[in-house]
Amino acid sequence: MPIEIKELHIKATVNSGQEQPAATTNAPVSQEKIIAACVEQVLQILKDKKER
Repeated sequence: MPIEIKELHIKATVNSGQEQPAATTNAPVSQEKIIAACVEQVLQILKDKKER
């Protein structure tokens, strides 16, 4: 009998004490760009779910 996984939970831990890579410290990203990217991803996920 096959097993179907309906949800997958991923947990990530971020250590704030470590240095960030040089690529992220040289190019600051505005908060508006981050929010716009998040909104775009959420809308894409909703669109994909609606198509199913």
